[in-house]
Amino acid sequence: MTQLEEVHDVVVVGGGGAGLAAAIEARAAGGSVLLLEKNAALGGSTAWSIGSVSATQTPHQKKRGIVDNPADHWADMPGFAGELASRDNNELRRILCDGMPDTFAWLLDSGVRFMGPMPEPPHRQPRMHNVLPNSRSFIYHLERRARRAGVVIRTGMQVTAIVQKDGCITAVDAEGEGSKWRFVARGGVVLAAGDFTNSPAHKARFMGSQEAKVEGVNLTATGDGQRMAEALGARIVNGDLALGPEIRFIAPATETLMRRLPPWRWLAVFMEWSLDHLPAAVLRPFMMKFLTTALAPSTALFDGGALLVNQRGERFGDELDRPAWRLPDQPGKLAYIIIDQALASRFSKWPDFVSTAPGIAYAYIPDYATNRPDVYTQAVTLGALAHKLGMDPAALAHSVSSTGRQPLGAGPYVALGPVRSVFVHSEGGLMVDTQHRVLDAGDRPLRGLYAAGSTGQGGLLLKGHGHHLAWAFVSGRRAGRFAAQAAGGDSVSGGGADARYHES
Repeated sequence: MTQLEEVHDVVVVGGGGAGLAAAIEARAAGGSVLLLEKNAALGGSTAWSIGSVSATQTPHQKKRGIVDNPADHWADMPGFAGELASRDNNELRRILCDGMPDTFAWLLDSGVRFMGPMPEPPHRQPRMHNVLPNSRSFIYHLERRARRAGVVIRTGMQVTAIVQKDGCITAVDAEGEGSKWRFVARGGVVLAAGDFTNSPAHKARFMGSQEAKVEGVNLTATGDGQRMAEALGARIVNGDLALGPEIRFIAPATETLMRRLPPWRWLAVFMEWSLDHLPAAVLRPFMMKFLTTALAPSTALFDGGALLVNQRGERFGDELDRPAWRLPDQPGKLAYIIIDQALASRFSKWPDFVSTAPGIAYAYIPDYATNRPDVYTQAVTLGALAHKLGMDPAALAHSVSSTGRQPLGAGPYVALGPVRSVFVHSEGGLMVDTQHRVLDAGDRPLRGLYAAGSTGQGGLLLKGHGHHLAWAFVSGRRAGRFAAQAAGGDSVSGGGADARYHES
């Protein structure tokens, strides 16, 4: 079968935030760059995220008179990790914190706009900056910058293997556009293919068989980079750590207004001005359109006595004992949160909220009734509620009466859901050094192979909002530069490629 071949200085695998950052910086360093994405469009987990980055010495901090620095950021991050802090990679954490002031400026220069900064203890200073109007802004502006720079972008291209010759990574094999390809990389290959939150094999291996049943928020985060690098002797660290499983509302059938907003710069600038100048009463209804999407319901609902039942109306365990782990065993992997009138009233005002996006706002029961009628059902009696949800009324009545906890009180009753169990992100990345070179079991670099973002997390713990995206951009930029520099004098001028064919 005929195999097509192209030659570039740097080949980047993955078209999310880390991959685009790597491609842009590799091109800026003078290399010819090819970016490969298996999906039909760029975005990756970056496009699925809330869209926050944590950084110091930003214009937003300075505007508010906040004096901050990377050293304090570095010192504060272990507070998020708690008892896991000993497993952190202190060197990579230093690279992240030191690199964010310049990378934040680089994002601004690319056209991305932010609101904030927002406080998030144990940060001693407000450092969380939320993107405007939504997380797609990162991809929109970085893709435009990459194309303007001459990066060659190929979507619908599934990388199947990394090619090694004489101890050096020389190419990747891929399938797409109806053909098989070999993309030669003279300087190096950068793996930026995300995490393995939707790889049952990786989750079973590092976490457990029950966790393997839980889907990832990003269904295409299947650990491709980790799998291919391991075949060459690379190793995964912190594979057992992840955000999840956690219960989340299903996404709206049609995208909300906030997700549909185009990432135009003028719109983001207007939103930034509005957030600083318009009263909260005017902004709140608009923000609720974002806040009631696919976020996690507060566990305080269950502490207060809410029940969790499957689509048949049956409880499937103690709501206070890791229900997210059991939910994947239920019909359709879906469930409903059942509350009475007293709980509905309690979670209609501060301090008891249904969901929150840190630094933005809190959503209450009336907000879900208004903005998410697809996950809000109300009825005067439990029987009527069961009928509306297609449940067996007797099963639901039995679930309510035999909890072993304080029973639900008087109606009207509310069902929130469907909800599902998901992994948001995993920390299991390839071990890398401070130049983002992938290391083997003996901590020796695999020559010509780099990894960034979640794929090359290297043991770095990224708890706290805004650190995963921050690492994606910082590590991506650095990995791209190092790979391009490795091409040295062989670098191709211009953004094109040498294309030729051979029989395989």
